[in-house]
Amino acid sequence: MPTFRAALAALALSIPLALPAMAQEGGTTEDTQRALAAGWKATFTCSGLFVAGQTQQELDQNELSGIYPDYARYFDQLPPARIDQSRKTVSVDYSPLMPPRLAAYRPGFGCTQLPVGATEKALDFLPRFAAWPEYTTQDRGSAIGSNVKVELRLEEAERLEMPVTAAFDEMTYGAGTRTSSVIVVRDGQVVAERYARGVEHETPQRTWSVGKSLTATIIGAARRQGLIDIDYPAVIAAWNKGADPRREITIRNLLHMASGLDSGENGSRTDRLYFGGGRVVDQAATSILEVEPGSRFKYANNDTVIAMRALREAMADDTRFHRFPYEAVLHKIGAVRTTMEIDWNGDFISSSQVWATGRDLARIGQLYLQDGMWAGERLLPEGWVEFVRTPAPAQPADAASRGGYGAQFWLMNNVPGVPEGTFYAAGNRGQYIVILPALRTVVVRQGYDTIGGARFDIERFVLDVTRALQAADADRGLAAEDLRRAAEAENAAAATRRPR
Repeated sequence: MPTFRAALAALALSIPLALPAMAQEGGTTEDTQRALAAGWKATFTCSGLFVAGQTQQELDQNELSGIYPDYARYFDQLPPARIDQSRKTVSVDYSPLMPPRLAAYRPGFGCTQLPVGATEKALDFLPRFAAWPEYTTQDRGSAIGSNVKVELRLEEAERLEMPVTAAFDEMTYGAGTRTSSVIVVRDGQVVAERYARGVEHETPQRTWSVGKSLTATIIGAARRQGLIDIDYPAVIAAWNKGADPRREITIRNLLHMASGLDSGENGSRTDRLYFGGGRVVDQAATSILEVEPGSRFKYANNDTVIAMRALREAMADDTRFHRFPYEAVLHKIGAVRTTMEIDWNGDFISSSQVWATGRDLARIGQLYLQDGMWAGERLLPEGWVEFVRTPAPAQPADAASRGGYGAQFWLMNNVPGVPEGTFYAAGNRGQYIVILPALRTVVVRQGYDTIGGARFDIERFVLDVTRALQAADADRGLAAEDLRRAAEAENAAAATRRPR
């Protein structure tokens, strides 16, 4: 049997030298960079318009500003996007020698970007839902559901007013940060909720890497149904050949960001997939091993999308696979305004290309607070919540200062004053779901922070929310004590008035 290192070396020699360029963050030439910039503009215009329902002014302000500087410099050179309302397509010209970049909306799938060089003829080959899984099941959940009896909780509302308001002032938690929504849910009740102008509770926004945590949730649901074993090697056809050492990579490795694959210098930049119309399956096929699986943490979009690809290959039924996230998780918890977008080959780009409302994100967090249960039904296997929030064997180099990593969730165990066991989902431009089991609370923050600019200080915000909730508990306790004493006094007074 060949050794791991020998097999790794053999694989490296067997892959054409031109392929590693596919794993680079962006383009290697001006033409490619311009094509990717046009792809960004086409994709975000399409999703912002047809998924989120934004106006052109909102698109310009939210989706087409504050972007990666290496693409922003091309935006002034690009013409306005051409929008075809009847076909629900968006095209952006970028070169006289090439067709425009194209993105197309399809119900259930959101917007899909065609590869560089593709023409409108390719639209006919995009995946479609034969029958979109309509939301027909009444939300029976005991948390933030349409049928939940809302209890007015003045103590929380009053104490949370200050930090929630400050989150929108573009200064307190980061100079220049732009908050679009904040929701605080406690005991299944929305106790604080606020939106920026132009944003409502039904407005979906791109989750960016919060989608990774949703991916872990979907994988958990698949495990619950016996569709996948996270300790078995991932089912990836491109790896299942000969002595390919990648066939030893497990779903657990992928969820822990410990696949060992080469994901470029910056694993969070898979621009050829996100903006170049690349395919998830190509990301899997062309990524070679750098280290033994499980031995190193490296934050990588590829690990997430490959985990979802493994679920697709394990299910071997595309119709069922495409419906699964909605029928097994999202629609079960009432998250009916969440859209998971796909590449043109039908794979979910779930590491980032997910659009969801703040309330839908809160529902995902609440599912974890309830140990994977919803309306009396177990959606996630027993122990799954503990799995995603337990530090992975291989940790980030800055784990001591940042708090560490579990399974597609970050850990907030490094902030004095924040309860132990707090964990969270985090995405680019300031997207967060923070789960505080000790306080029975979920905190959601969405934003349009400038990429490369000031970061929203989520740790400080959560600390302020924690203190506010603890103060509310104290207020409630004092109020209850006052009521008890008043009742005792009234009873004593009544006793003296009774005839003897």
